[in-house]
Amino acid sequence: MKKIIKYVIIDILRNKIILAFTLFLLALSLSIFNLEDSSAKGVLSLLNIVLIIVPMVSILFTAIYVYNSAEFLELLVSQPLKRKTIWLSMFTGLASSLVLSFFIGIGVPVMLYEFSATGAALVVAGILLTVIFVAIAMLAAVKIRDKARGIGAVILLWLYFSLLFDGLVLFILFQFADYPMEKAMVVITVFNPIDLSRIMVLLKMDVSAMMGYTGAVFKNFFGTAAGLCTTLLVLVGWIAVPAWLSVRKFNRKEL
Repeated sequence: MKKIIKYVIIDILRNKIILAFTLFLLALSLSIFNLEDSSAKGVLSLLNIVLIIVPMVSILFTAIYVYNSAEFLELLVSQPLKRKTIWLSMFTGLASSLVLSFFIGIGVPVMLYEFSATGAALVVAGILLTVIFVAIAMLAAVKIRDKARGIGAVILLWLYFSLLFDGLVLFILFQFADYPMEKAMVVITVFNPIDLSRIMVLLKMDVSAMMGYTGAVFKNFFGTAAGLCTTLLVLVGWIAVPAWLSVRKFNRKEL
């Protein structure tokens, strides 16, 4: 298992796309912190990058890499290795490489310029989102055999989590405007890891007052120690469930 993980990590770190992505994040982070008059504003500016760009690159790169590694996977399956070990090794290698890329590009500048609870929340959210979208991409790739359809599916999934989900939530709020929906919003938020990460970081920045009564409800739940632990457990669940489903599918799949 260690040899497979090592091979995947080295192979990905040599990839020009990952190197370019790391340098892009690093240059962007340093530019934002040097241009903003406050490091806290820099974290807020980086939040949109973490919530939109990082999941997009993670899900797309993972799906393409898995499809391009089909022959490598077939070779490994022909060896006396458990399929579960092969798939989890691939997942670990992909997740570790992309997390390292994110940490160098955004984590290091954040720790240098804004070493605080807010900065730590941003880095943790980015790492968790990276691994979550790696898991989702691997599930999509193992379920859909055709490469074009699979890549199209992961793009749609990214669009859903980053844009369409918020539109659906606004539609529900307008339809049920006469009813108290604030507590229901806490439950709905659990079904989108991007929104959950956004709330976790924003509450650390103490801008919940700008969100009205809904923000107060979020702060009462997510702002407590128990709420933070629940949030982290839900985000870990977003990693564990897709990863487990993809392992089950890979065990039964005919290559």
